[in-house]
Amino acid sequence: MAERGRPRAFDRTHALRRAMEVFWEHGYEGSSMSDLTAAMGINSPSLYAAFGGKEALFREAISLYGETDGGYTQRALREEPTARAGIEAMLRDNAIAYTVADKPHGCMVVLAGTTYTTRSESIRDFLIEKRRETTLDIRERLDRGVTEGDLPAATDTAALAGFYTTVLYGLSIQARDGASLAELSLSIDCAMRVWPATETTPPTRR
Repeated sequence: MAERGRPRAFDRTHALRRAMEVFWEHGYEGSSMSDLTAAMGINSPSLYAAFGGKEALFREAISLYGETDGGYTQRALREEPTARAGIEAMLRDNAIAYTVADKPHGCMVVLAGTTYTTRSESIRDFLIEKRRETTLDIRERLDRGVTEGDLPAATDTAALAGFYTTVLYGLSIQARDGASLAELSLSIDCAMRVWPATETTPPTRR
């Protein structure tokens, strides 16, 4: 016998994507429940039934962002053959993503929690932890670069990871402020010039 019950009258995946776009554009505090339900095409009871509330919806939207529009960092660090190539691809690929015309500019994880109240401190802490994870991922790739000979043995990978994380997040802020891809690329060129020199260091990618 077929299972009875009223099916959801909306596409959950599509609704989550629309919620992600609202949070990405307006931040957690700046996204009202009416903004979210209007974008998702559902009413408030349906949102709570499907996602558990605004905070749970936001956390799920961040997860979706990491799997889609925000996945360039992980792909670059995982797939590029050297540490330097991974860092440069991370910066350049994200700069392209940050300036796509039909999407919010900048990184959702960087920008969505820049304002908060005492009611949203858990979201602030959640995003801080996400950003720390990115720094750790970068450092781990740099550590592997030292082991594989891509970087000098004396490289301070913690400091270098902090530097390139700062560059990455700065690109996000600049993109949200209207900087073009060409302008971001010039900043990336400068950032790659400080890469610790080795005998086999390749030229900066254009």
